[in-house]
Amino acid sequence: MPTVTVSARVDEEQASLIEALAEEEGCDRSTLMKTLLRRGISDLRLETAVRSYAKGEVTLSRAAEKAGLSIWDFIALMPGKNLALNYDLEEFENDLRSIESHQEF
Repeated sequence: MPTVTVSARVDEEQASLIEALAEEEGCDRSTLMKTLLRRGISDLRLETAVRSYAKGEVTLSRAAEKAGLSIWDFIALMPGKNLALNYDLEEFENDLRSIESHQEF
């Protein structure tokens, strides 16, 4: 996959923490920054999906998709996020049709 360069300015304290963490992890600063960025993106996707689902702005399947998770994985994390399952018959039928259309025969 092609890559692009993204830069950000951080204060001296953050830069020192990054250097120390990279050394502790046994990697260079660039590798650590990629790891931190991946984790941050994943965490933010999940937070956004949880917030949207809790407000009723998205369905269960859309929240799972936004979080980058399967529906089952999203359901599994719901108790820890204090989310109630809001899943009606219409959503179930839509999800069932979606699953059926993705199956290969």
